[in-house]
Amino acid sequence: MRFCKTLSLFVLTALVGLVSSAAGAEQKLFVYTSMKESMIGDLKTAFVKKHPDVKVDFQSAGAGKLMAKIAAERESGKIMADVLWTSEVPDFYQLKAQGILLPYIPQDIKAILNPLPDYDGSFTAVRLGTLGIAYNTRLIKEAPKTWADLQKPAFKGAYGIANPALSGTAYMSVAVLSRAFGWPYFEALRANGAKMGKGSGQVVDDTASGDLVASLAVDYITLDKVDKGATLALVFPPEMLVIPSPIAIFRNSPNVEAAKKFVDFVLSKDGQVIIANEGTLPVRADVKVPERYKLPPVDEAMKRAMKIDYKQIMAEKEATIKKFTDIMQK
Repeated sequence: MRFCKTLSLFVLTALVGLVSSAAGAEQKLFVYTSMKESMIGDLKTAFVKKHPDVKVDFQSAGAGKLMAKIAAERESGKIMADVLWTSEVPDFYQLKAQGILLPYIPQDIKAILNPLPDYDGSFTAVRLGTLGIAYNTRLIKEAPKTWADLQKPAFKGAYGIANPALSGTAYMSVAVLSRAFGWPYFEALRANGAKMGKGSGQVVDDTASGDLVASLAVDYITLDKVDKGATLALVFPPEMLVIPSPIAIFRNSPNVEAAKKFVDFVLSKDGQVIIANEGTLPVRADVKVPERYKLPPVDEAMKRAMKIDYKQIMAEKEATIKKFTDIMQK
C-alpha cells in the first residue's frame, strides 16, 4: 500500500511538472522584414520586455530577396517565418491571393488610421513611409516646393531617382507619379538631365556627397543622414507620396499566438512611439513624430497622399518599369 501511495505521488508530481513546464514554455517567433535594423532592434527589446515568454528572431533583407526566399520555402514545403513586414504593398496582395496569409484584426484597430482599401485583416499597415525631395543645402539655396520645380535649371543634370527595377519603393513612387502627372512629367525631368540611380539609399548618398543636388528620397534614409550631420533637407510637395508598410501573419505559422502578440505590440502606442522615433510616420494619430524630423502629422499626410491603385500597379509593373527606363536612358 505504501508503495502504491509513493508511486501515485511520484506520478502526480511528474504530471504537475509537465503541466508547469508546458505553461512556462518559451514561445518562438521568426520575422522576415525589410525595416531598418535599429528600429527592429528597439522593437524587439521592448516586445521581449513585455512578453518575456516569446523568443524573437529576425531576418532582415530587401523585400525582393525575402519574397524569393518565401517562394523557395513554399516549394520545399514550409515557410520558416511566422510574420512578414516590408514596404512592398503589392507583395501582400499577391500573398493574400495565394491564400497563405492569416487574417487577424489587431486589438487596437480603432486607434489606427488605416490607409489600405478593402481591409480585411490579411495585412495591416504599421507605418507610413513618405517620399519627398531631398536636396543638398550647400548646393541648392531655394528649396523646391513642387514636383515640377525639379525641371528648373538649378537641378539640371543632377536630380536622381532610384531604379524601379531594383527598388520596390522607387517602383511604387514612379508608378504613382506617372498616374498623377503622366509620362510627360518624367520626359521633362529627363530633358533637364535627371538621372536613374541604383537603390533608394544610393541616390540619397549621392545627394549628400554632392554628386547629385537632389533626389527622390525615402524619409528615414534621409533623416538618418541629417541626424549624422549631412547637409540635406527633405521637403514634401503638396501631393505626397505615402506608401504603407504592412505586416502579416503566415497562415501555417506554428506560432500564431506569439505572432498576434507581436502584431498587437507594433500597433500599440508603445510600439508606434518606437517607429516614430526613427523618423517615419506611425499609423496612430495619438503618436507624434519628434519635431526635429519636420514630418507632417499622420492625418495630414493621409489627406495629402496621392491615390494608389495597388492592383493596377501590380498588373502594370513590367510595362511601367520599361517605360521609365526607356525615358531615362534616352
